[in-house]
Amino acid sequence: MREYEIDISTMKLELDIMEIPRSCVVVICDGKVKIRELPPHGEYKIVTHQGKVKRMRREEGEEF
Repeated sequence: MREYEIDISTMKLELDIMEIPRSCVVVICDGKVKIRELPPHGEYKIVTHQGKVKRMRREEGEEF
C-alpha cells in the first residue's frame, strides 16, 4: 500500500479517493499517515502507548 505524508509547509494531507480502498481507516500519528482496508467481517484494533499509535491489528472472522 502507498505511504502518504502530510505536507509540512501547508500542514495538509491530500488523498485521492479513487486510489484508496472504498472502506478503510486513516490513522495519523506524529506526521505519519497509514491507510488500511477494513476486513469484510472482523475488527481493526489500534493499540496506543503514551498517546501514540503503537500497533494496528487486523482480526478477521466469517459468518457461520
